[in-house]
Amino acid sequence: MQSILFQDMGRVAYDAAWEYQESLLQANLELKARWYNVPGALPENNGTLNHLLFCEHPSVYTIGKSGHMENLLVNDARLKELNVSFFKTNRGGDITYHGPGQVVGYPILDLEHFVTDLGKYMRNLEEAIIRTLSHYGIDGGRLPGATGVWLDAETKGRARKICAMGVRCSRWVTMHGFALNVNTDLRYFDYIVPCGITDKSVTSIQKELGYIVDEQEVKNILKYEFGSVFNAEIINEPVSVTAA
Repeated sequence: MQSILFQDMGRVAYDAAWEYQESLLQANLELKARWYNVPGALPENNGTLNHLLFCEHPSVYTIGKSGHMENLLVNDARLKELNVSFFKTNRGGDITYHGPGQVVGYPILDLEHFVTDLGKYMRNLEEAIIRTLSHYGIDGGRLPGATGVWLDAETKGRARKICAMGVRCSRWVTMHGFALNVNTDLRYFDYIVPCGITDKSVTSIQKELGYIVDEQEVKNILKYEFGSVFNAEIINEPVSVTAA
């Protein structure tokens, strides 16, 4: 069983969380670089650390390295009016929204401790979300050819995304991750083409259930299910990033 160091950073600016993720990834890459120079060394002994960060961001649109700017439907002046920031990122995927009422998860994992298959890693992230949703009686699933977690994925005209995902992986170390809509203000998705998909909608746990959900409870369940899916012990760590 692997160990994963966990921090709930609360509300934190997107760029601060990104910079912190990068620092954890680079630390692991430096450890791996030393390990590669040791004859006969085993991956489980490379000294890297696994992390899981939870946070919430002030309103922000982010676009992945393969994203299309035309999927941002407002100009800079309107972004300023909405008090929404914007970042081009080095993750996969297209454009999405992060904001209050959303649980954002950033796993910085050395997949050589788990499974060296990025597709399997993404399916595991989805599985942790699907299991979390089941605690609320919500039947989450997958949409063929797309990432993330969906509701009614197979029903024409009803498919809606409840959790977006986009990751980066360098020498089998991951960063970026997922954004689960809990009590999110879904009106912010009206100003983008979410994930570049034009014919499907976005939802939240609150919208599906019809009432405001305890976000701390969601995080507790999600942390447990993440550990279960990845067969890992989740160890609480002090928070290292200043809140926004």
